[in-house]
Amino acid sequence: MFNIRLQKYLAHAGIASRRHAEEMIKQGRVVVNGDVVTEMGVMVDPINAEVEVDGKPVNPAKKKIYIVLNKPIGYISTASDDRGRKTVMELVSDIPHRIYPVGRLDYDTEGLLFMTNDGDFTYTLTHPKHNVEKTYVTHVSGNVTMEIIDSLRNGIELDGYKTSPAKVEVVGATQYGTKIEITIHEGKNRQVRNMFEAVGLKVNKLRRTREGGVAVGKIALGKWRNLSESEVNLLKKGGIKSDKTNTSRTKRGAGWAKSKPKTVAKRRRS
Repeated sequence: MFNIRLQKYLAHAGIASRRHAEEMIKQGRVVVNGDVVTEMGVMVDPINAEVEVDGKPVNPAKKKIYIVLNKPIGYISTASDDRGRKTVMELVSDIPHRIYPVGRLDYDTEGLLFMTNDGDFTYTLTHPKHNVEKTYVTHVSGNVTMEIIDSLRNGIELDGYKTSPAKVEVVGATQYGTKIEITIHEGKNRQVRNMFEAVGLKVNKLRRTREGGVAVGKIALGKWRNLSESEVNLLKKGGIKSDKTNTSRTKRGAGWAKSKPKTVAKRRRS
């Protein structure tokens, strides 16, 4: 068998995603055949290499696991936390395999989160070049106007960069505010919240409902299900791709607030 890069070996073993594995290597946490490795590019024999991470032997994963979790608010999307916060690993403790989150979902955001021990699967879904679409439903406070919706669709300036075009629809109103569905393919930290805050809207509730064409559906909060073979195959190809943005005018639901006209002439009653 051909040798493979160390970070790929660790990803296949279910230790971490390739990018996280690279960080672990740089931190000096990985030992190969008795030697600490801190540089990229090291090749290992996947059959005979003796690899340790944090002093524990690494055994390549044999069975690939793919699940979708409905993450509740109050859990962070990491394998561990040095601040003692609850992690999503507590929600999948009944799975007899070591898996890890695919990407991130903020502490105060709920909804769909994939978890796996397949490093290549994680790479496909998280690398920016694959443009995997993620859909969120948000409930906001503030005056939601057509100008704001168009701004979100066309891209928002955030910390020196402009977000890519998004699909945005006003879908109604709830006790939490105007309900808006937004689909993006980027994954910058707290991007959806920052986009809405940049146009003067306060996010009261945020939920990820779909990624790559796979929906969280009716999974109860804190519960998970296995992905089907067809779903896994779809996601390995980068998921469903659709139009980058929607230019049609938003249907005005119950939560719609009309734009305030610049000049309003009141008619006198006769």
